[in-house]
Amino acid sequence: MIMTTAAVAETKLPRRHRNVIATLLVATFVVILNETIMGVALPVLMEDLHLSAGTVQWLTTAFMLTMAVVIPTTGFLLQRFSTRRMYGMALGLFSAGTLLAGIAPGFWVLLLGRIVQASGTAIMLPLLMTTILTLVPVSRRGAVMGNVSIVISVAPAVGPTLSGLILQYLPWRFMFLLVLPIALAALVFGLRGLTNVNAEGDQPLDIVSVLLSVPGFGGIVFGLSQLGESSNGGVGWLGPVALGIGVICVVLFVLRQQALVKGKGALLDLRVFGYAMFRRGVALLVIAAVALFGAIILLPIYFQNIRGLSTLGTGMLLLPGGLLMGLLGPFVGRLFDRYGPRWLATSGATLLMLTMLALTQVTPTTPVPVLLGIHLVLSTGFAFLFTPAFTTALNPLPPHLYSHGSAILSTMQQVAGAAGVALLVAVMTLRMVAAQAGGTEAVAAEVSGLHLSFAVAAGIGAVAVGLALSLRKTEAAAPH
Repeated sequence: MIMTTAAVAETKLPRRHRNVIATLLVATFVVILNETIMGVALPVLMEDLHLSAGTVQWLTTAFMLTMAVVIPTTGFLLQRFSTRRMYGMALGLFSAGTLLAGIAPGFWVLLLGRIVQASGTAIMLPLLMTTILTLVPVSRRGAVMGNVSIVISVAPAVGPTLSGLILQYLPWRFMFLLVLPIALAALVFGLRGLTNVNAEGDQPLDIVSVLLSVPGFGGIVFGLSQLGESSNGGVGWLGPVALGIGVICVVLFVLRQQALVKGKGALLDLRVFGYAMFRRGVALLVIAAVALFGAIILLPIYFQNIRGLSTLGTGMLLLPGGLLMGLLGPFVGRLFDRYGPRWLATSGATLLMLTMLALTQVTPTTPVPVLLGIHLVLSTGFAFLFTPAFTTALNPLPPHLYSHGSAILSTMQQVAGAAGVALLVAVMTLRMVAAQAGGTEAVAAEVSGLHLSFAVAAGIGAVAVGLALSLRKTEAAAPH
């Protein structure tokens, strides 16, 4: 069917709205890019600052913990404060943290800088998604959410490669000092040109909810990360204890939100789970995030430990897949607007399952072009999965739940990512230790562990296929 000129004009976003979304997309790209640059730099920092592996790891652990703690509050913050104020808060914190990290005289100031950076980063993605839901009609959301997938897929792919190039020629401080002018330019440009898409509210902050959410979500993410980092098949007491405390606090947090939900005091409005497509979309995103973050950890282990590639070589090998995900995002979004989520998400989940099965067959001599091809197919699967799941989950929500739905979705992704790493690394480690105990040579034992982890990820992909088949296109609920 050919659209008339009037119909095209009706569906085209006003320039003011396009500028707001474009500004938020650029800012979100910058902060997510920064989130992924640290991994490659940890060995360099250990040597330059004379740190142990356990100490330097806190630069990523503290960032992840701060994200897990701040994101649940964004549902409240986005309803309490205006778009411009939240944008200024997010990029102001990020820029301040970047400056601190860039001029840090030692580890503790660098750690503080990373925590401040994470506080700003945690606000940006929920702010972006809430703004899109507010400005973009349901008929166009798939295409716009496809642009979001450029941000959340290309930035993590570019980050390690970019940091590897910087560290090849410049001191580690330039990872932050080169990002700082871009962040400041985005801050100034955004504050000058950004218009508010919401009015400031008068919602009270429930301190009890905050006090429960911090050890709750922080404890779960920290506990899972500790389990994921355990080695030699041994698990210390800290991870399980933190995980247990986190689960208890989250249960209490949920009960508190249910008690407050009829008033204005809920930190996260859990009524979003009353919408069937939100539940299914979030469940699919959680399962996909488990597989994605697990693969992000397992593939570099294979490339570096088994194939002997450098961190830069690993980043260059994984870069095309991330770029492909970004390029496919807008295309997948337009297909979503036209055909709905079911066949797109099902195709993506099927590709995820099949590529994970293919990775169970890799050996120390598998040709690099074959590995690159597998990763490109895997990236295609994620591209076909994420945009439909995101959009399907958020589409049915009424306007007063936009910010809460975005915050819950982002929080669940953080928890799922930590769970994916913990699960798949634990499976790999236990299998590897058992194989070595049985007399298997070290490299063969590690390959065996990787094979079992990828097989578990394939099983997770099979569950994703079932969930994807249950998705359907929905209209937005009426405001009330």
